[in-house]
Amino acid sequence: MEAFLVSTGIVALGEMGDKTQLLAVLLAAKFRKPVPIILGILVATLANHAAAGWLGGWIAALLGPTVLRWVIGLGFLAMAAWMLVPDQIDDEAEGGVQRFGVFGTTVIAFFLAEMGDKTQIATVALAARYTSLLAVVAGTTLGMMLANVPAVLLGDQVAKRVSMRMVHAVAAMIFAVLGLLTLANVGTLF
Repeated sequence: MEAFLVSTGIVALGEMGDKTQLLAVLLAAKFRKPVPIILGILVATLANHAAAGWLGGWIAALLGPTVLRWVIGLGFLAMAAWMLVPDQIDDEAEGGVQRFGVFGTTVIAFFLAEMGDKTQIATVALAARYTSLLAVVAGTTLGMMLANVPAVLLGDQVAKRVSMRMVHAVAAMIFAVLGLLTLANVGTLF
């Protein structure tokens, strides 16, 4: 349960103001069809985070517990610093909107936008930290949906009322605490 809850919270916070959330707002404004956009986000996230989670599990099996602890701890600290850098949407993520319809465009754009993104890297690290791949992928996917569904449904209204700087600072703090706890070998996970 801890893996699921931590994964959900970290990704939900980390996704606030992220380029994929900006992409969700753009798709919602362009197409004005929330259901296929939301379903596209779900499918893209499941595919992307399942692959990232598998990679994290593979890395965990490859490295020993001591090396893994240091890699994950330092990775979480790097994620904390990265959270403080604001995202801007990539131009290539906007391309090709007419060819695949609303659902297809959303799946392709979100999958590509998540490649190497903070939340994908976080999913790799979380899957390496926790032994339950299903809990991590379910949690990171729920976190993505919690952050992006309101962006699709409310678009600009959300961006005007939520301080992205504060959200990123809270997410950075959570990553830093997880990194320090991992380096200190606190908890029963290792």
